[in-house]
Amino acid sequence: MTSYRFERQQLVSIFILLAGLAWVWVSRIPTDSGSLQPIVAPQESFLAPDFNLTTLSGENFSLSEFRGSPVIINFWASWCPPCRAEMPAFQQVFAEYEDLGLIIAAVNATNQDSLSEASAFASDNNLTFPIPLDKTGSASRSYNLYSLPTTVFIDNQGIIRKIIIGGPIPTALIRVQADKLFQDEP
Repeated sequence: MTSYRFERQQLVSIFILLAGLAWVWVSRIPTDSGSLQPIVAPQESFLAPDFNLTTLSGENFSLSEFRGSPVIINFWASWCPPCRAEMPAFQQVFAEYEDLGLIIAAVNATNQDSLSEASAFASDNNLTFPIPLDKTGSASRSYNLYSLPTTVFIDNQGIIRKIIIGGPIPTALIRVQADKLFQDEP
């Protein structure tokens, strides 16, 4: 009887192994698929990926339209405590640097957020910079985001100068990075 039980356990183990191998084979991604492109994470000293989104106020926002101006992009969501904590600092820096030509865009990860919550947060905090809505997650994917908040500092040539993952970022650090963007101007 012990031998029968051992053989049965072996057969069950072999069946599970074969089922697992079959699943791996069926669910694999074909290596010859021409439509698949590797996702390359944006890096400092490289061109920032462009995106086209609609803002909370209904305007079109395209990153490439702001070439020639320093840009700070902050990816955020209303449910994210560090995002909420750092947003007043971005508003303060924007008010201080707007006349110099600094663009701040707070890209809301709307695909994982509530549009009404994001809108209420922006209104309650009197945010005056553009808030593009990433409804499909396309901008987040192009920046290969894996954490909110993520802030990207881009010079006037469209080159990423600094990426800060996490937060909240203090006002002084945003100012320092903004000043560096202006120092990089030709």
